[in-house]
Amino acid sequence: MSSFVKYLITVCIFSVMAATASINAAPPGFVEGHLKIVSSREVELADGTPPAITAENYAEYPLIIFSQDGKKEIARVTADGNGNYRTVLPPGNYVLDVQGRAPGHVRAKPQQFTVVSNQTVHVDMDIDTGVR
Repeated sequence: MSSFVKYLITVCIFSVMAATASINAAPPGFVEGHLKIVSSREVELADGTPPAITAENYAEYPLIIFSQDGKKEIARVTADGNGNYRTVLPPGNYVLDVQGRAPGHVRAKPQQFTVVSNQTVHVDMDIDTGVR
């Protein structure tokens, strides 16, 4: 049998196995929650009012979903104008963290969570943008 025919047979077998694996893959689940931006320092506008949180503020702090060990970035999601977010993920264990525009100036506690097929897990994230 020629090496080309052997290669072709190998490719066909691999393709069938890959297709079977994708058919048997577990349906995804969802993670949703609310991003709350606070500042530990007193910040006021010229007229004495605190600055409003807007969609642009939320865009400055994308949420990052990491693998359970925290080493592999799985997804990024940005909260909407009300601070809410939702995304689809395969079943598994993850860590939710935040990335600030100025590294070291954003404090947040990474949140561990588990996604289950066809279910929604709720994970809120509070971040502190102030400098003490």
